[in-house]
Formats: sequence, structure tokens, C-alpha cells
Amino acid sequence: MSGRTRSPERRLTRRLFQLYSGLVLYGLSSALLVRSGLGLEPWNVLHEGLSELTGLSMGVVMTIVGAAVLLLWIPLRQRPGLGTVSNVLVIGAAMDGTLSVLPDARGLLLQIAVMAAGIVLNGVATGLYIAARFGPGPRDGLMTGLHKVTGRSIRLVRTLVEITVVVTGFLLGGSLGVGTVLYALAIGPLAQYFLRFFAIPGEGGSSTVVASGTPRQAILRR
Repeated sequence: MSGRTRSPERRLTRRLFQLYSGLVLYGLSSALLVRSGLGLEPWNVLHEGLSELTGLSMGVVMTIVGAAVLLLWIPLRQRPGLGTVSNVLVIGAAMDGTLSVLPDARGLLLQIAVMAAGIVLNGVATGLYIAARFGPGPRDGLMTGLHKVTGRSIRLVRTLVEITVVVTGFLLGGSLGVGTVLYALAIGPLAQYFLRFFAIPGEGGSSTVVASGTPRQAILRR
């Protein structure tokens, strides 16, 4: 998106629109990956595994896990924003709503198409809500908080956390597949591109969701 926003009120309106449209699309993209049957993004492997264990819907599990992760911010001295709380409340509901009307993809070609659409849409959604600059998602904040406490790079912290999440989710019955691998490879470049695309004119500074210290430490996933 390009063009100038002429007033603080219009910037705020656009930021709010980007935040909530991004979060809704994020839930939709996650549902597409579920319906593709070819593997989920790392945290949703855990959410699906916990859903299988508890009998709760994936969206409800996602909301509960997000709230639990948010509690971990307290000892890490992280500060939530509107985007943080909205992340917890909106994505899971959007995901469950989409899953309730979207059937499983049947046939390999359709599965591949749905998986690809889910990955790309996830990149769009990530760029939208991060560029809105209303604060990191709970899982992003956990990673930046652990980075500050341990002194380890965000890349290392993220890798260790997501490996733990994926292995735990897989052992609980979560879906691990080619979609998980392709998502891990594609989401960084996609989110970085759409973050620049949806940047809001007149908004200075960088979001803590995106970077901490240097570009090498960028994180673009919850």
C-alpha cells in the first residue's frame, strides 16, 4: 500500500484496520493449512496436538496457549500492547470460524494449492498486523523476552523454542509434513516483503516484533 496519510486520525484508523484484518487473515491462513492436510506451521502443530488430547477446538487451544504464554511475559518484563491482547483473542476465533465452513482439501493438487494459499496468506497477514505497530504477539514477545534475559540471539531462541513446540505437538498427534518445512522456509521472506508493502507512511521507528538490535535478529513469526 502506498500514498500519504494526512492526519493522525487517519493513520490510527488505518493501523487499526491493518491490525484486525491481519489477525483475521492469520486465522484464515492457519485454517487453510489445516485443511490442506500437508502440515502446519510450528505453533499450530502444538495446538493441534493439544486439541487432539483435550477435545477442544484448535482455535480455543490457540487462545488458551496464547494467554498462558502471555503470563510468561511477567517474569520476562515484557509489555503487552493492544496488538498482543487482540492476537490472543482474534486469531483463534477466526481460525475456528473458518474451519467450521471450510472442508478438507481432497486430492493432491488441491491440497498443494490450499497449502500454498495458506502460506502466502499467512505472510500477508503477518505483514499487515506487524506493520500496524500495536505490539508483538504473545509468542514473539516470549522470544524477545528470552533473548533479553539469556543474551542469546533471537534466531537461536526462536529455533530452540519452535523445535520444542513442533516436537511436543507431533508427539501429541499434531500434523507435521511438507507444509511445515515450506512454511519455515517461506514465511521470513514473505513477511518481510509484506511488512514493507503495508508500512504506514509517517510512522517512524521499528516494531519490536520485527527486530531487536540488528536485522540478523529479526523475527517475523509468532
